[in-house]
Amino acid sequence: MIRIFRHYISGIYLFVFLLELGVFFASFFMGAAIRSYIVEQQFVLNQEMGVPSFLFCMVMLISSTGMGLYQRAHDMSEVALLLRILASFLLGSAIMSLPLYMFPKQVSGQGEFAYALGFSLIGVMFCRLLFLKFADRQSLARRILVLGAGYRGNMIRDFEKRNPKRGFTVIGYVRMGDESVRVDADRLVELNLKLLEYVVAGDIDEIVVAPDDRRGGLAVDDILDCKMAGYEVVDLLTFFEREAGLLRVDSLHPSWLVFSDGFRIAGAQSGVKRLFDIAASLILLLLVWPIILLTALAIRIESGRGAPILYRQVRVGLAGKHFEVIKFRSMRTDAEQDGKAQWARINDDRVTKVGAFIRKVRIDELPQLFNVLKGEMSFVGPRPERPVFVEKFAETIPYYSERHRVKPGITGWAQLCYPYGSSYQDAIEKLQYDLYYVKNYSLFIDLIIMLQTIEVVLWGRGV
Repeated sequence: MIRIFRHYISGIYLFVFLLELGVFFASFFMGAAIRSYIVEQQFVLNQEMGVPSFLFCMVMLISSTGMGLYQRAHDMSEVALLLRILASFLLGSAIMSLPLYMFPKQVSGQGEFAYALGFSLIGVMFCRLLFLKFADRQSLARRILVLGAGYRGNMIRDFEKRNPKRGFTVIGYVRMGDESVRVDADRLVELNLKLLEYVVAGDIDEIVVAPDDRRGGLAVDDILDCKMAGYEVVDLLTFFEREAGLLRVDSLHPSWLVFSDGFRIAGAQSGVKRLFDIAASLILLLLVWPIILLTALAIRIESGRGAPILYRQVRVGLAGKHFEVIKFRSMRTDAEQDGKAQWARINDDRVTKVGAFIRKVRIDELPQLFNVLKGEMSFVGPRPERPVFVEKFAETIPYYSERHRVKPGITGWAQLCYPYGSSYQDAIEKLQYDLYYVKNYSLFIDLIIMLQTIEVVLWGRGV
């Protein structure tokens, strides 16, 4: 894993990204050479292909990212991967054709476009073939030794079982002190050597420190020897932050929050985020205004003249302040006729026919762009909750109020990483992802979330 702007990126997928970046950038140059050979029977390198090459590279990388092709969390088949590649090329070619054919004098390369597209498709297929061949090799996985075999060590064991395509292999778990053993007996490691000697002999890459009680059985000198010898040593919270993109609230403590990096959204970063929100919202409004009008018309036709098109509801925003969120109405007007707040449910019978469709493709969220322009919300951030739920969660879930350190968003890290949830436990799980976002916020992670939201909309994941 490589950390960029405090966000962890898979090294393998970053390598594939850079490899395909080179393929996309070279595509127009190669397309021009292929076309010249077909027409003139000689290869000619056209130096005027720089501008279309750059545009094509940017468009295709954005399209590929939006299709989830660089997201390590996917566990997809070869057929699904092929479909996403083809979909990204269809989307990218449609976008790229606009500047090529609308501004022919400013952007050259119309004749080379088809050849460039064919070359890049072959190049990407070849890159992905190499990726599928070598990405899952055991030798690529980091070898990890866990110091802890109790409750905290078992957290890693559970994570192992739930994530078969992970980038690490746990060599074993070392019982610390007299902690109760919770991991499988065959995974226990008896240290007959000094810790450093075992790490060297076992070709260990990283040590995860996860004892149930730090006061007993923690061989600090031995761990320091490993650290000074150049081996990576991390604690349990950092391990989950890197591998799962979340902060475990059941292991979180104030001192870790205070002394860890991150939580820097004030000052210039806050101003940049605000400018980013305004620009992104205005651009999206210009692109989707026909969809907004058609959605309003569909709701009016289905529900009749007297029924409202928009739905307003009080939510909790930055620093706990209340505001009215605006959405297209997707439920019946009597959805909460008893006056009690209810979670939306999967296959909710209160959802209208139009509402089911607009919720599936996230069109119901579009009016929140006006909340963003007003400054009540951000484009990216934790989803805003209703005050009645916030009061309940803040009393019983540790660190729940910390998610209000930033403005709520239309889309967020939790929406990408966790499926649709409507329970108390789901609120805890989503909070862990929200805390990761609050801690590691940067414009970089906002861009990643926005691009991957395209995938959610197109493929219906997480709805």
